[in-house]
Order: sequence, then C-alpha cells, then structure tokens
Amino acid sequence: MSTSPTPEPDRTIDGCRPADVTPVTLEAPTLESTAPGYLRDLKRDLTEDGLLPAELTVDACFDEDCSLATQAEIDRVRAYVRAGAFLGVGTVTLEIDDIADPEKVRPALAACAERAEREGLALELDGAISLDS
Repeated sequence: MSTSPTPEPDRTIDGCRPADVTPVTLEAPTLESTAPGYLRDLKRDLTEDGLLPAELTVDACFDEDCSLATQAEIDRVRAYVRAGAFLGVGTVTLEIDDIADPEKVRPALAACAERAEREGLALELDGAISLDS
C-alpha cells in the first residue's frame, strides 16, 4: 500500500498551460532501435520539431503454438513498452495479426499490460484477443 497521496488529475489539468506541439503516433518498425541512446536522440529530435509522441503501435504475431516463440514475441513487445515509456507516449497499441493458442498468449499479454501500467502507459490490444477470458 502506498503512503503517497493519490494524484488529482483534474486539479493538475486546471493548472496547465497549452503547448504548441503536435501529437504523433510512432510505428514500431520505423524505430531503428529500442536502445536508450537512440531513443534519447529521437525524443530530442521530435521535441525540436514540435512533435509529441503520444502513441506507439506495434505489430505482434503469435502464430506458433510454442511457448518459446510466445516468450520471444512478448519479450520484443516488452522492449517496445520500455521504449514507449522512455519516449513519453501514453499508449502502446498492439496490433495482433494471428494467434495460434489464445490461452497460451493471454497470460503473457496480461503480464505485459501490468508492466506497461507500472511504467505509466496504457497497453491496448487491437486484434483477435482480449485480456478477458
């Protein structure tokens, strides 16, 4: 249980000043790397251009009925969640193409969604699966 006070978004938003930036959605394949050095440079360049990364979309495919393949794909997705947190996006959207075994993938996605939440992001699923059973 946390001893810090719960944030009050309405009060915080009331004290905000508008900024002249353009929100953009980044596509995962356009990122050259998820390494911190590259992301730092990208974030600086976007800021200089008046762009704010608001969303990161990632194509994911779980077409193999294999735990190792599922783990490899979820590790790749987790790297993009970490990159999204570094860049300051609010949402990482997974566009899921194919799923061989939804019951094998659902717990991995739930863990990834929990990780995203800890990083302050929303993980949205766009495709043939939801986190609900």
